[in-house]
Amino acid sequence: MLDVESEKVIPFGRPRAERPEAPRDPRFRMLLGDRAWNQLPPAIRARFGKHIGNGQSVSYEGEIVECRMSRLGWLLAHALKLIGAPLPLSRDTDVPAAVLVTEDAAWGGQFWTRIYGRQRGFPQVIHSSKRFAGPTGLEEYVGCGFGIALKCAVENEALHFDSHHYFFRCAGLRLRIPGLLAPGRLRVSHIDCGHGWFAFMLQLDHPWLGELIHQVAMFHEAGANP
Repeated sequence: MLDVESEKVIPFGRPRAERPEAPRDPRFRMLLGDRAWNQLPPAIRARFGKHIGNGQSVSYEGEIVECRMSRLGWLLAHALKLIGAPLPLSRDTDVPAAVLVTEDAAWGGQFWTRIYGRQRGFPQVIHSSKRFAGPTGLEEYVGCGFGIALKCAVENEALHFDSHHYFFRCAGLRLRIPGLLAPGRLRVSHIDCGHGWFAFMLQLDHPWLGELIHQVAMFHEAGANP
């Protein structure tokens, strides 16, 4: 007689295959090193260790909850529309936001597409490409050959991307932009808030002019139930 409490009956007598472990992307972990990587909450390690294959994407949705910019910050953001508008253009809050991450197969990096809603008019769309290259190991291209060399850091269980220097690439040449001509120190932070939510914080400060732009958005993975 079959003991149903000690035996699991599998339909049609076929063994149940175990689900293979999802492949991981080690690139951000290698940039940080194991010690710093392990200081991050598991949710952040899962997001930045997720493997995104060719033809795949990961999307996040949420809203802008805080945004302030000085007059000079507003002027800078609008002047940079000439190279693709990589900075937020309005101070609007309580508007929808979305992020789409896809693999950049040609350069071995990732495309990041950010969509920021506005109280009036069409949403702002920001394109950038993170490439695991350059003297710091990570560069973000924002358009028309301009980019930022980034350094990764972990502080207070948050993942930070700090600008090391700005550059312009043209005809195979990589020209470092002098500090006097740079817009200031940029820090982009990824802060886990629990229950599937995380904060994306952008802070741009000029050494003489002070804070130019400060923006905070809250996101969760699309399709998840935070």
